[in-house]
Amino acid sequence: MGREMEKLRKIYEGKAKIIFETDRPGLVIQHFKEEATAFDGKKKAEIEGKGVANTQISAVLFKLLEEKGIKTHFRALVSPNELATIHLKMIPVEVVVRNVAAGSLAKRLGYAEGRTLKRPLVEFYFKNDELGDPIINEDHIAELKLATPAQLKEMRETALKVNQVLREFFGARGLELVDFKLEFGVASSGEIILGDEISPDTCRFWDKESRKKLDKDRFRHDLGEVEEAYQEVLKRVTTQD
Repeated sequence: MGREMEKLRKIYEGKAKIIFETDRPGLVIQHFKEEATAFDGKKKAEIEGKGVANTQISAVLFKLLEEKGIKTHFRALVSPNELATIHLKMIPVEVVVRNVAAGSLAKRLGYAEGRTLKRPLVEFYFKNDELGDPIINEDHIAELKLATPAQLKEMRETALKVNQVLREFFGARGLELVDFKLEFGVASSGEIILGDEISPDTCRFWDKESRKKLDKDRFRHDLGEVEEAYQEVLKRVTTQD
């Protein structure tokens, strides 16, 4: 990206990342934190190496998606735990794609965890910490004016494309992509672009043979070996075919 980018003032801090302005118009730096939270922030801890692992994993996956024609906010890896990304106006709708019953879906449908779904399911959640990020549908999104019907259609279609690319990628590395969350934003051009991150914080990964969980569920449910799970995903993602 030419000369080194200068990191300026902090403009946002969330549970997993800090966003900084830069001296490059339209670009920000995302700093990935070691802290982990679960259950709407009620459970907190530090996971050693999490920030670096999530940064490196996200960089690899964003590059892969760009190669497949899916526009993302990723521009460069600027340090072990920082990405340079396009500054987006985020749409407060989380798009979740599910391939296997787990978590809240298993409870809502009365399915046993691990049951493969007939086809990928797409769900929408209102990104609002105070309300606990509730599940919502297209009518709720229209009522709250969170996104236009055209934006929602594009987000859904893109999420399914992402699922197709990532399932193949992870499957070749012995991982099952159980489900994952995506966030989108609007660029200055008006385009809808994939933002946030793709990592064990935002995805469920299971080993295809043992079905061992290799994601944030190990932290959520006190399963142990949390750091090892993140490092295992990083190892598999960065291993060449």
